[in-house]
Amino acid sequence: MRNLLLLFAVLLVLSCKDPAAKEENTKLNKLAEDYVRLGLTIGQYDEDFVDAYYGPDSLKPKLPAADDFPKDSLLASVNELFNELRSLGSTSQIDSNKIRANWICDQLTAFRSRIRIYSEEYGSFDEESQALFGVVAPVHDEDFFKSSIDELDSILPGKGNVNDRFQKLANKFVIPKDKLEPVISAAIAEARKRTKTHYQLPATESFTLEFVTDKPWSGYNWYKGNYKSLIQINTGNKIFIDRAIDVGSHESYPGHHVFNMLLEKNLYRDRRWVEISLYPLFSPQSLIAEGSANYGVEMAFPADDKLRFTKTGLLPLAGLDTAGIDIYFKALAIKGKLSYAQNEVARGLINDTMSRGEALRWLKKYCLMNDETAEKSLRFIKKYRSYVINYNYGQELIKNYVEQNSGTAKTSDKRWEVFGTLLKNEVSPASLVKPKK
Repeated sequence: MRNLLLLFAVLLVLSCKDPAAKEENTKLNKLAEDYVRLGLTIGQYDEDFVDAYYGPDSLKPKLPAADDFPKDSLLASVNELFNELRSLGSTSQIDSNKIRANWICDQLTAFRSRIRIYSEEYGSFDEESQALFGVVAPVHDEDFFKSSIDELDSILPGKGNVNDRFQKLANKFVIPKDKLEPVISAAIAEARKRTKTHYQLPATESFTLEFVTDKPWSGYNWYKGNYKSLIQINTGNKIFIDRAIDVGSHESYPGHHVFNMLLEKNLYRDRRWVEISLYPLFSPQSLIAEGSANYGVEMAFPADDKLRFTKTGLLPLAGLDTAGIDIYFKALAIKGKLSYAQNEVARGLINDTMSRGEALRWLKKYCLMNDETAEKSLRFIKKYRSYVINYNYGQELIKNYVEQNSGTAKTSDKRWEVFGTLLKNEVSPASLVKPKK
């Protein structure tokens, strides 16, 4: 790995002395700036388009948004830029430029799709996810989930409806509102300590933690640049003890906060790749971001570490008893296998093959949601649509990549090293998908 990085550095230095290569670099950097300008222009109309931007002010739109959404002119600009980058990528003398050009093209494909969605021109669930996030998630019928429900039925205390029994158990571990801040702060602090054991983070990195209500999501990282984040936790729903680690780590360490910091440091600050300073939410970048943030929980708290830390560190802070926590975590592990049911709900709603009532039934029966969280899930799907695949399928792809590239020993240090390559480089989701035989 070190030899490869050294070779890359040598080739990069040599390429800078080659006039043709220098001209290619200059052209690509100009096209990257055009990409950022275009993304920020779309963001003037679509308020959900730009998730983060920390690049130069000179690339921000000079004029206010027009009254009408200029769909056709924006699509024309996307197509023109896409064609220039595709041509450069196919003829590039420099491998890093080829990677950059193709990565930006994938992002522009998502731009094109999101412009049409914003204009209320919709395709199928799979067409949309392919265009926006670069992959199509597997399809699962109802029978796929029934074995997990049967497994839960066999371990949950009591008799009767599985969801009711799961909710009764889970409600023993709701974090009291006045304990949320210390519990979640403790979970993030532990995740940060474990992450820093493996990664050198910028000395000035920090985050601000806020508690909000009435959001369609459970947590959100608003990356501000300069290695700073605003992390918001939605207290509109009950927050269970396991979610302190899941949401806290997902949004912070080694999740979104670390992902954005490493990209900023490695690509924007060190290599001056301006395209990475723009994070368009509906793009292939989000599959890597969400998938790595979900898998990052497992990286920071492998095997039974999450249960042990919950018992010793979080339950006492929350003032909750440990009775039943082992069964609860076993149930959560099984529940994790059911996450793809939310994809099928989104698929059915977007494809107009599932009614709202049927969607609620699926969310409660197969995702084990209560009435409140099921309604919030429908609200999330309505706003974010096929974005749901990034959490479960994204996590599966990241997990498979890390494990397949960690060697036979699969040591912790090696897994963190491989995981880190995904956090600080421009990665195509398609490159993580194993080809079908």
